[in-house]
Amino acid sequence: MSVSRDIVRTYLAPREVMRRRIGDTVREDRALVILYVGCLLVFVSQLPRLSREAYLDPSIPYDARVSGALWAWIIFVPLAFYAIAAVAHIIARLFGGRGTWFTARMGLFWAFLASSPLWLLNGLVQAFMGQGAEATFVSGLCLAVFLVFSVVGLREAEFGPASPAQ
Repeated sequence: MSVSRDIVRTYLAPREVMRRRIGDTVREDRALVILYVGCLLVFVSQLPRLSREAYLDPSIPYDARVSGALWAWIIFVPLAFYAIAAVAHIIARLFGGRGTWFTARMGLFWAFLASSPLWLLNGLVQAFMGQGAEATFVSGLCLAVFLVFSVVGLREAEFGPASPAQ
């Protein structure tokens, strides 16, 4: 299935999609691409908000804001996701998890990519409405969906039927 169809399908059957995404072989290249596409989409979602902030407060120019966000989303966030996946895998091992480092990464990375359409919505809401109840609600919804997908994905990755060889 295509990635876009799998993203939509994740909202209906996250365990099934995760099981298929993990597959039976370790494909670190796929995991890295999934993570970077998610980071790129969230970076793009920040651009309208950054434009609004630069307009309202010109002391920090738009290009400086964009370069800072790009640096964060392309360098630091992927490193943080690798660390979070490692910690989640270690914690799952303590509770009898049978997954691998790769399956833990895939569970977390796919949850991030699958929740990225909501992050795009979040960027638009923050750009058009600014900070307020609406932005807080959408941000909370994004975080909740990401956490649900993460828990379901990591549970499938660590305690699912089969995991690929290390």
